[in-house]
Amino acid sequence: MTREHRIGRITHYYNKLGVATLDLEEPLKVGDRIHVEGRTTDLGQPVESIEIEHRSVPKAFPGDSAAVKVAGRVRPGDTVLLEEEEDEDAEWLEEDIAW
Repeated sequence: MTREHRIGRITHYYNKLGVATLDLEEPLKVGDRIHVEGRTTDLGQPVESIEIEHRSVPKAFPGDSAAVKVAGRVRPGDTVLLEEEEDEDAEWLEEDIAW
């Protein structure tokens, strides 16, 4: 099962480059899977590269303005969600704790 939580929002989209800039509220790293949602946007994809100030980085942190190549059109104000696989063992642990 997949769970999502907000990690930031889109601030700019560069159509010719297929790149979006994000204002991050939580860390993001290469290999993470993101989901961009908006009124007319619904795009899920893995993060293949991250740039900050035109330099490639493996990870970006809260407060960073990071550039990410995107597979489709996104819009300023769209929400960026991090997709995470839920650990089935964690569900059992939560149920045991509730008892």
